Amino acid sequence: MANTGDDRRPKYQRIADTLREAIQSGEYGPGDRLPGENDLMAVHGVARMTARQALSVLRDEGVAEARKGAGVFVRAFRPLRRRGIQRLAQQQWGNGRSIWSAEIEDRTLEVDQVTVSEGAAPDRVGAVLDLGDEEAVCVRRRRFVLDGKPVLLATSYLPASLVAGSAIAQEDTGPGGTYARLAELGCKPVHFREEIRSRMPAKDEATQLGMSAGTPVILICRTAFTAEGRPVEINEMTLDAASYILEYDFDA
Repeated sequence: MANTGDDRRPKYQRIADTLREAIQSGEYGPGDRLPGENDLMAVHGVARMTARQALSVLRDEGVAEARKGAGVFVRAFRPLRRRGIQRLAQQQWGNGRSIWSAEIEDRTLEVDQVTVSEGAAPDRVGAVLDLGDEEAVCVRRRRFVLDGKPVLLATSYLPASLVAGSAIAQEDTGPGGTYARLAELGCKPVHFREEIRSRMPAKDEATQLGMSAGTPVILICRTAFTAEGRPVEINEMTLDAASYILEYDFDA
């Protein structure tokens, strides 16, 4: 149980800690209703605002969700375990499987928004892809939805001169996705670099991902390289931090 004798923590934080521990111990399971404001006021002897703040902490952390007119419930959504190394193995996309198949198990993944366009490369992209001033990029934007919940926004940039006329310039890239098509074009990715950071979401990101207030996003920028060291794709991903566990499994 939370240490209610620690006077340095605000009362609402102590209540939130107690509820969180109850969730982690299994006292409240996914989908269960948590004690409401009136219950917390009575049990802990606090004002309504304090009880409300305690429940807000859990909502902001993505642990709980409010249902209008019904109360606050333990969030039932299972985080997606993103296996950062296995998902990019050639045996995935090289055999016509999506890189997502390494992590979604029996769950339902959909890409509900796809746009493909061609235009000038942002400076940061042109510099990494080593493009000339007049060279354009193919831009692929997607939103990924898992079990009905938006979890990821992804924008890929590829040299337009390389992918013109291929399935990469279409909404559906076919079995194995972009990397399988790059291999067919003689530019098979063999090395990847990912940079990871975190921040609070922009308003449009929070809207597109249906995020609760106070939840950060994880930003992953992945660059794919050929055997000759040529960068052929930059993929900028925005992940709902409450929906993901990042897993990296490798030998010493």
